[in-house]
Amino acid sequence: MSYLILGIETSCDETSAAVVRDGKQMLSNVVSSQIDVHNAFGGVVPEIASRMHTEIILQVINQALETAETSAGEVEAIAVTQGPGLIGSLMVGISTAKALAFSHGKPLVGVNHLESHIAVAHLENEIDFPFVALIVSGGHTNLYMVRGFLDFELLGSTRDDAAGEAFDKGAKALGLGYPGGVEIDRLSKNGDPDAIRFPRPFNNESPDFSFSGLKTALLNHIRKNPVKSEENLVDVCAGYQEAIVETLIDKTLNAARKNGVEGVVLAGGVACNSRLRQLSEERIRSKGINVFIPSPALCTDNAAMIATLGYHMYADNRVSALDISPYSTARRDQKNHVS
Repeated sequence: MSYLILGIETSCDETSAAVVRDGKQMLSNVVSSQIDVHNAFGGVVPEIASRMHTEIILQVINQALETAETSAGEVEAIAVTQGPGLIGSLMVGISTAKALAFSHGKPLVGVNHLESHIAVAHLENEIDFPFVALIVSGGHTNLYMVRGFLDFELLGSTRDDAAGEAFDKGAKALGLGYPGGVEIDRLSKNGDPDAIRFPRPFNNESPDFSFSGLKTALLNHIRKNPVKSEENLVDVCAGYQEAIVETLIDKTLNAARKNGVEGVVLAGGVACNSRLRQLSEERIRSKGINVFIPSPALCTDNAAMIATLGYHMYADNRVSALDISPYSTARRDQKNHVS
């Protein structure tokens, strides 16, 4: 039987709605970004984010349904991000999803935002289980062993700053704009990644990450060697980016080897980084391991990923009560399942 799932995503500063058929076919994926608003503050302001979600969410949902040529009454279930994320932002999406589910008599599915970043890779690729997945974003840097559509085992995570956070804080130290990762990626294209070698943080056999020391190394470098030219700036950006990217790839490759898998998925907003995409293809594939990276539009926060995982949860009868609450951090509720 074919199922249409409406997905709703409001975990941070993107308001998104999407319709996905059977966890395989994306019929619509509407995303309204707040980057221009938060850029003035150098980062996401939670209160502003939640207010803007409230203003735009119904319009986004209606557009997603219209594009998919369906209605809320015709979808099989409504999937919504339950967490992790900003509580105020999550509340907007969850409250709206509850209202739609109740008024149309549809099942509600509360979805884990991190797991959905992995699930969305299946929209564009046929990926054999098991595989290792790296979720890398502004708030999370996690490694997972994935044995099935709903079977996720956390292997390692960041002990301090996430990779995206390291990019943003590094960009701020260099006087660049927001989002910092995008700015560093852009400038690094004209720089020499070997001109300035920053330390590769926590570079050992542990599957955990640590980027706070790298950030400190950048600050110390800037103090001792003030950035005085465009040429110097692009080299600093390229060297800093290379340290982050190499660390992510090395640890992902180590995890893949240790677990004997033949596939790796890279997901999350930082997976849009051009150097990460390029170097992972070169280094991981050279070891005979397949690499799957969603298209950039599916790496950043979007509702297609929520609808995709929501489909598999619904098909497995994992539906939620109408009194579900958001959660701000990842939880471990089930064996081998992070949610």
